[in-house]
Amino acid sequence: MDSIAIQGGAQLNGSIPVSGAKNSAIKLMAASILTDQPLLLTNMPRLADTRFLGQLLRQFGVEVTERDGADGQETLFDGREIRSTFAPYDLVRQMRASFNVLGPLLARTGHARVSLPGGCTIGARPVDLHLDALSKLGASIELEEGYVSAMAPKGLRGAEIEFPFVSVGATEHTLLAAVLADGVTVLKRAAREPEIGDLARCLIAMGARIEGVDTDTLTITGVTSLNGATWSVIPDRIEMGSYAVAAAMAGGEVRLTRARADLIASLTDKMVEAGVEIAPTEDGVIIKRDPSQRLKAVDVATEVYPGFATDLQAQFMALMTTAEGVSTIHENIFENRFMHAPELARLGADISVQAGEAKVTGVAELRGAPVMATDLRASVSLVIAGLVAQGETTVGRVYHLDRGFERLEEKLGACGATIRRIKGSGDEH
Repeated sequence: MDSIAIQGGAQLNGSIPVSGAKNSAIKLMAASILTDQPLLLTNMPRLADTRFLGQLLRQFGVEVTERDGADGQETLFDGREIRSTFAPYDLVRQMRASFNVLGPLLARTGHARVSLPGGCTIGARPVDLHLDALSKLGASIELEEGYVSAMAPKGLRGAEIEFPFVSVGATEHTLLAAVLADGVTVLKRAAREPEIGDLARCLIAMGARIEGVDTDTLTITGVTSLNGATWSVIPDRIEMGSYAVAAAMAGGEVRLTRARADLIASLTDKMVEAGVEIAPTEDGVIIKRDPSQRLKAVDVATEVYPGFATDLQAQFMALMTTAEGVSTIHENIFENRFMHAPELARLGADISVQAGEAKVTGVAELRGAPVMATDLRASVSLVIAGLVAQGETTVGRVYHLDRGFERLEEKLGACGATIRRIKGSGDEH
């Protein structure tokens, strides 16, 4: 397995281009199943997760062509013929979000057999809401031997669906299925993440009829078919936020480009409160901090969008490890999402965890040590801490990192970080 080594102490100065959003791209890829015409996605990230889903789409018969376009990386999807509606466990287990192919397959072909996604290291993320919503759209669903078999031979039909709580995955999945359902579907208590808005707008460009985009009530009037389209994936707000925190941690001045400052307002507000200088630009944001001035401890609580993102909690905890005072971090979205805390403690951080709350008492300095990544966001928090830890920090199991960060070593290295990848061998999964 690969690892990443960071020599702490270097300031960051320069520019970092932000990639397209992983969490948007993988749902937009699933949308390619819904049409027999080409869908071209530009500003596409090249990540382990997009590769996994590309393999799955090819199994269904979708032609997937990665290429360089006028505006950077792009991928063309051609699903003129769906030859299979079976999604095996070996592919689905590699990325939970690939379960979201069930709805589009069902909507387009009337049947599908998709593996349940399996466990998750950051807590329970059941698919009950997904299956309940598809049932309300008229699908007949059976669970057998770890697979979901779904049938809708006469097509899906519109329904009113009120989610018991806000769920990003269930909102996206139901939206993907409902655009081809007969009649009107109303989704209440829908999630409002920017990636859902991106998916909805792409579907509208493909001919879908969706009202209430960016609100908690989506009204979808089904159409008989969708056409192709060209769509640019929105910037990745989690990558943007992670590099913003990295710049604040190391000190210096970093310009994040191909980005949107409004997507990380809940984070940058807290960073300003801690003592970081933030300046929005036309195509992103500038992060600036004098490393001789210690940051102040700030409390945060994760919430659904537009609140503080759970996917930025680990990174912010790393930032607080050397802040002056005690910060309290409440995790309200996922259980078990403090697994990075013991690894940060190996670097000298003072963190106590009880249930969904972590107290971080800032220390004067961190010290390099070997640490282990437990999930995608935890892994980048360890890299961020390593930027200021005295000596060398080695982060193991970085295949987690590769799921969501494109060319991380190259981007940080271009701004002055002393960072390198150590190639390993063997099965990473």
